[in-house]
Amino acid sequence: MARTVARVIVDALSELGVRQVFGVVGDALNPLTDAIRTTDDVEWVGCRHEEAAAFAASAQSQLTDRLGVCMGTVGPGSVHLLNGLYDAAKSRTPVLAIAGQVPLSELGSDAFQEIDNDLLFRDVAVFRATITDPDQLPQLLETAVRNALGHKGVAVLTVPGDIGDRELHHDRPARFSLTTPTTRPEASAVRQAAELLSQADRITLLVGQGARAAREDVLALADRLAAPMVLTLKAKEGFEGDNPFQVGQTGLIGNPAAAGAMHSADTLLLLGTDFPYRDWYPEGRKVIQVDTEPAHIGRRVPVDIGLVGDVGATVRDLLDELGGARDRGHLEQARKQFLNWREGQARLADPAHDKSLVGKVRSALDNREHGIRPEALAAAVDRSATDDAIFTSDTGMATVWLSRFVELRGTRRLLGSYNLGSMANAMPQALGAQYLDRDRQVVAFCGDGGLSMLLGDLMTLKSYQLPVKLVVFDNRRLGMVKLEQEQAGLPEFGTVLDNPDFAAVATAIGLTGIRVTDPADLDDAVHRAFDTPGPVLLDVLTNPDEIAVPAKPTVEQGWGFAVAKMKELLRSHDDESSH
Repeated sequence: MARTVARVIVDALSELGVRQVFGVVGDALNPLTDAIRTTDDVEWVGCRHEEAAAFAASAQSQLTDRLGVCMGTVGPGSVHLLNGLYDAAKSRTPVLAIAGQVPLSELGSDAFQEIDNDLLFRDVAVFRATITDPDQLPQLLETAVRNALGHKGVAVLTVPGDIGDRELHHDRPARFSLTTPTTRPEASAVRQAAELLSQADRITLLVGQGARAAREDVLALADRLAAPMVLTLKAKEGFEGDNPFQVGQTGLIGNPAAAGAMHSADTLLLLGTDFPYRDWYPEGRKVIQVDTEPAHIGRRVPVDIGLVGDVGATVRDLLDELGGARDRGHLEQARKQFLNWREGQARLADPAHDKSLVGKVRSALDNREHGIRPEALAAAVDRSATDDAIFTSDTGMATVWLSRFVELRGTRRLLGSYNLGSMANAMPQALGAQYLDRDRQVVAFCGDGGLSMLLGDLMTLKSYQLPVKLVVFDNRRLGMVKLEQEQAGLPEFGTVLDNPDFAAVATAIGLTGIRVTDPADLDDAVHRAFDTPGPVLLDVLTNPDEIAVPAKPTVEQGWGFAVAKMKELLRSHDDESSH
């Protein structure tokens, strides 16, 4: 019996191991969603917004290295997919988006809800095509999937409304066989890099996501070179726990030890990272970069030697060329500074901090209303979460507190919009992650601005009873924007959020909602949230004036902050005088 276009697509997804398809139903998708309905091992997950569906599919792809799938129907439904798909593209993870379209006979007529999908997705997709004849399958689907997997990107397949239920004239199964080669640089380039490293006095490693599969090799290299290891945010997973070389992150979310390790080095070795913040690279250093993508070499900082290849294979080749013991002073100094910084951060995260003499003085300046410190909240979550928890974080201050106070020990995983920098990603990414394993703990670090942007998909968590723990840093602000304004000497403007009681909203939806306003109640509330079965929203009112000091603060930033605070004080005084 001949199969329809929809049946061929869904059967192929099943063969690929796709278990959930995220989206919002619509008439152009009806043949596809009906095919899913009658397929035992592929589940339709109806989201409240297509952007959430794309984030959820991308999360699954990032966690499994397999294809994630989302769908959006005609016109607006496809447009809504875009932001989540851009995040997948920037994260270099394979996602297939199936987009509905008006019937073939209506194409080009400016029909109701018609948009040009091939044009719409041109920038975000490594492959895009519209099915205009059933017999284009399964080859067109195979091409889309191979492009997504091979290029680690987004493929978009558009299905007009009158194509999905049409039958093919032939019936061969789809074939997706694809192998990924291991690449390594030329031996002469490796020898040249090893010679440069042997001549260096102080080497610092900057390690990124691309090195995670080569953890033991990279640790061996750090030991051989006596090199401190600065981690990008994506390299926290895999390199943070049980690592005597790591000194945390650099950049705005980082710490002085990591910044110092970068700036005191005479040679930098970049492993599997395209760390994008050029201002945080020191000038005048010798630089070696290892990356699988030739286009990434030298893109952020001038490179003396570029090694194009897999980090693991390249590092093993380097180890074969390098000599023995080196002076460990550079490493020991960086580690000492890092451990001292961590001790200071632990004191800030103590719920009783503001009761100490130093804490009382500090509170008079930045926490006059005695709000809950976000550091304390992040540290409490770190203590309560399991060692195999999956964490997601919204862009902004929620990510800052996670990066500083949550250790990715054990088999913990981390997801965020760390390349696109989108708001509203944490909750839908947690949705996708939790669907992979309902028994594994999934924790979303939500900003109040991010959560409220896609608030409707709390109902998706409830509908499917996904036991995600949503931790809301409720500072009634767009906190990172506030900090950026103040560091530039501008008074806070446009960042204040008139939030509801998020716990009450969650309760009304059918989730467990817990609200915390008193620092003394924080630890008990976090424990209760994690011990409660099912989805829980923990709404914690945190101090809106908390300052996340950058890894290497400048005089200009400090002066700008002081000027901004003076302007805010004067404005507040004028507002009070006018009443």
